Amino acid sequence: MSYENLLVDSKDRIATLTINRPKQLNALSRAVLEELDRAMSALETDAAVGAVILTGSGDKAFVAGADIKEMAAFSPSEAHAYSLRGQAVLDRIDCMSKPVIAALNGFALGGGLELAMAAHMRVASEAAQLGQPEVNLGLLPGFGGTQRLPRLVGRGLALEILLTGERIGAAEALRIGLVNKVVPAGELVDACHNLASKILSRGPLAVRAVLEAVNRGLEGSLQEGQRLEAALFGLAFATADMREGTTAFLERREAKFAGK
Repeated sequence: MSYENLLVDSKDRIATLTINRPKQLNALSRAVLEELDRAMSALETDAAVGAVILTGSGDKAFVAGADIKEMAAFSPSEAHAYSLRGQAVLDRIDCMSKPVIAALNGFALGGGLELAMAAHMRVASEAAQLGQPEVNLGLLPGFGGTQRLPRLVGRGLALEILLTGERIGAAEALRIGLVNKVVPAGELVDACHNLASKILSRGPLAVRAVLEAVNRGLEGSLQEGQRLEAALFGLAFATADMREGTTAFLERREAKFAGK
């Protein structure tokens, strides 16, 4: 499958999806959103892919935001539709059954931070800058930023970031839990691949079940989430992976999971 704004490469069951608009600092246009939707759908069903790394081309930006030039001409109804479409595309990423890691190689602002937050984990270079600057344009986030940010860092910190529109550096993003780790820029790709490889060495059905338990559990109450967890825990005992994993542990050897 070919794309005008994306690059997709796979190695060792890890697909790297790169938003490739360096002159526009990888800004999210409507065309980019549609290609992202198609690409993530294809990666979801590709049996040869076990994890996805999402990043931006160049060393300046992951995604510096939405395409303001395109967006400035929207009518209210067009803006509403654009917001709903962006939310749907990011929801697809959030609900992937395969781990998605955002590699933040520079600016992750506005729609870029919203995209990063839709990934399951975030690794940032030391030079990364994160923020939701929409209030500086007389706007608010439209791709889920007002909802995902409080869930990641808490209400107070989220409101400070959203209401001031100020950027935060990678170290501060790590301190408040917005990113999982910070590494030197030259080590970003390797760090993301190492994280993905570590996850892929675990039981694949268990990894999928964890993603489902966390994603669906956060949508309801603690009690509802625990009921889902118990159901998935029980189902795990019907798998060959569970038998292999427990047997390998008892025999003090490395497990060889088959995804069955």
